[in-house]
Amino acid sequence: MSVTETTAVAEQTDASAGKKAEQTIDVRNLKLRLQGPAGIVEILKGVDLSLYAGERVSLVGPSGSGKTSLLMVIAGLEQAQEGVVNVCGNDLRALDEDGLALYRRHHVGIVFQDFHLIPTMSALENVALPMEFAGRKDAFEKARAELELVGLGHRTDHYPGQLSGGEQQRVALARALATDPELLLADEPTGNLDQETGDRVFQMLADLVRTRKLAALIATHDRSLAARLDRVVTIDGGKLVELSTSGG
Repeated sequence: MSVTETTAVAEQTDASAGKKAEQTIDVRNLKLRLQGPAGIVEILKGVDLSLYAGERVSLVGPSGSGKTSLLMVIAGLEQAQEGVVNVCGNDLRALDEDGLALYRRHHVGIVFQDFHLIPTMSALENVALPMEFAGRKDAFEKARAELELVGLGHRTDHYPGQLSGGEQQRVALARALATDPELLLADEPTGNLDQETGDRVFQMLADLVRTRKLAALIATHDRSLAARLDRVVTIDGGKLVELSTSGG
């Protein structure tokens, strides 16, 4: 399916709702340059990407292709030098650091390869933390419910060091979803897990995103996992080189 065809499908009117799907990510001519040991390196070279509410998209490509950099720009953790970066109705290039922090707090959930759990906090505290920052009064009640959904209701008082890698990533997933984001970003969420555990965690992530009708952009090196989602986007050399529907 071509880029034009994919966009046309995503923009089809929902007959039951009587309106078009909302565009969650609108990235156009995105260029990112970073300082490397030998000088300035062009990481992203004119990337165009659209993603709609409820659409689950996998981002695949070789190491160094720009997958993580693209996710970091969309997360507001890297600043692009050129192009349009509009996510969940926010013009990210126009926001200062405080604005970007608020954007992440209210619109985006992020799952990292390395879990990024706070080792001195229990699973429950790790999940509750972003909701406490957002001022939610029910942070711990909501955190407990999210841990139940990822099958860890019995591990709420355990610390990261007492959990397996798969359990830690499920805590990270619960934390990312607990704030009820519009968009989930995941960077190689199975990269530190064995194949069997990674397969279960990826499927859980995909199912939870579908159930909540979230937009999701998930970077993975595993094309068999990528094919489970709605669309596969391939990036290579800082450019998107392929867009196709998957069997997910």
